[in-house]
Amino acid sequence: MTTPIATLLVSCPDQKGIVAALAQLLYGHGANILATDQHTDNESGQFFQRIRFDLSDLRTDRTAVEAAIADVAARLSMKYALRYSEPQKNVALFVSKYDHCLQDLLWRHRMGELPCAMKLVVSNHPDLEPVARHYGVPFHCIPVTKETKVEAEKAQRALLEEHGVDLVIFARYMQIASQEFSAAYNGRIINIHHSFLPAFIGQKPYHQAHARGVKLIGATAHYVTPDLDEGPILEQDVARVTHRDTVEDLVRKGRDLERVVLARAVRAHLEDRVLVYGNKSVVFE
Repeated sequence: MTTPIATLLVSCPDQKGIVAALAQLLYGHGANILATDQHTDNESGQFFQRIRFDLSDLRTDRTAVEAAIADVAARLSMKYALRYSEPQKNVALFVSKYDHCLQDLLWRHRMGELPCAMKLVVSNHPDLEPVARHYGVPFHCIPVTKETKVEAEKAQRALLEEHGVDLVIFARYMQIASQEFSAAYNGRIINIHHSFLPAFIGQKPYHQAHARGVKLIGATAHYVTPDLDEGPILEQDVARVTHRDTVEDLVRKGRDLERVVLARAVRAHLEDRVLVYGNKSVVFE
């Protein structure tokens, strides 16, 4: 049987006794701490911590542990999230016509690298249905035009609710989500942008980079917010380019970055290693 694991993510004003209070609480209930990591932002005076613990030998029960955490949180002005390893998060992949990120995520999931349930693939084009079918994931094509965008998003949200989706991944989905859609899934949509943000936002960033004569190109995975390409950043990486590289070369090199960067970001979210504050994120190792 799978060992029952919980992850506690906390943030609060930095003060003495936070680590001790949480450790004593968990020890008192019989939880076994497996890993802990913490960070203090000296500029904001905020403290962040991630605690992963085993629930196998609890002397009480989960309800009692949750109540005790809530009590400590109230006393220390603490925001927190307590998440359990089971059931796994339900994931939906949104795509258009580019398949490299979709192929990579589905392959990694099949190999056991991504702890989640791949519930469906949603696309505004029919082109990638064979890919989804190959991996045994239901495919839904919902065309999107300027005139049908509102209705299309209603249909998409209905699918997400039907399948109990916890995380939406824009795996090169070439549509801009509306403010309503972004707000409904705040902190639960990850996008891969084919640029090292904040440089070259919007469309055709590789063309912009080539025109600027950059020596590095990058990719950025971030949470989607109503502000285009400005959500909290989860992961980034870069590759060197030269004056000899064409736009096509930049696109080719960029595809490799996009796959890796998106996979890292998705894994961090699925493993409950991300804390967002303001428009920044703490991503624990």
